[in-house]
Amino acid sequence: MAMHAAAQETLCALRREIARIEGVPPERLTGGGAKTPDALDDTAVLVRRDGRGLPDGDLLPVGVEPLDTLLGGGLPLAALTEIHAQTARASGVAAGFALALGVALLSQTPDKRLPLLWLGTAEVFSEAGFPYAAGLHRAYGISPTQLLFAEAPKLSDALWIGEEAARLPDLAGVILELRGNPRMLDLTATRRLHRRARAAGRPVFLLRQSAEPTPTAAPVRLRVEPAPATLRQTLTGPLQGSLGPPGLLLTVDKSRAARPGTFTLEWNPHERRLQARTFPKQSTVPGPVVSPPANGSDLAPPFGQVMDHPANWRRAAGG
Repeated sequence: MAMHAAAQETLCALRREIARIEGVPPERLTGGGAKTPDALDDTAVLVRRDGRGLPDGDLLPVGVEPLDTLLGGGLPLAALTEIHAQTARASGVAAGFALALGVALLSQTPDKRLPLLWLGTAEVFSEAGFPYAAGLHRAYGISPTQLLFAEAPKLSDALWIGEEAARLPDLAGVILELRGNPRMLDLTATRRLHRRARAAGRPVFLLRQSAEPTPTAAPVRLRVEPAPATLRQTLTGPLQGSLGPPGLLLTVDKSRAARPGTFTLEWNPHERRLQARTFPKQSTVPGPVVSPPANGSDLAPPFGQVMDHPANWRRAAGG
């Protein structure tokens, strides 16, 4: 009997450790009664498809209500999150989405002085370009003092720097940008990144360009693709020949708290946040834009129509 109890305790301890490593949504057990060998204690985590097991303090809301609802309130804050761009042409929009998450993270961080670290290999920056701090400040509102860049010569160096940076209390979060499907980026490497993020209570965004989905320890994997831009909206409707806000197609590929889903999003450069794309009607303003003249109820004729002047106007002009 004693050996059986010891085996049950070992099994429960192993389950708690696996749940902590994988970072599945936590939920405290409620209700009385004795625990069975399959039950976990208050500090354990259980898989919940509806995402309600994750407390609000451990979530990073994306800011788009349908997406946050699907994710059970947002992305896990203290975890590794994958952002995939399967083609090189999609790397820019994936980086933009990672920056949008960085904006949400910086706004939620109590200490506004903490910077965000963007880390990548020399191969990544030579292929996709180095981030331009002044442009990011203009488009995303991130001050150059809030965004640090680090270039590692090799993949092993980038992974080591990412692990060490994930546990630094002087950083709000880490964006680790890598290219392709290197063998070194396996379950063991991603598990180490995820464990550091869990222990430090801050996110690590694994931004992967030109990469196919592979098994990792990240609780959430998001696939990002470019979406065609819509026309710019004016008071009278879409402006023909113009370009509206940049768009992206976001797919929840993997989540331990939510079902798969696809969303078309836009970046709002004025409010500096992501928003769901809407398709307004041709005219968004009821009635005429210009008020009627004071001496009559008729509107001015459309541009291009010839107007005849009254005879007294011509006489006054000497005609």
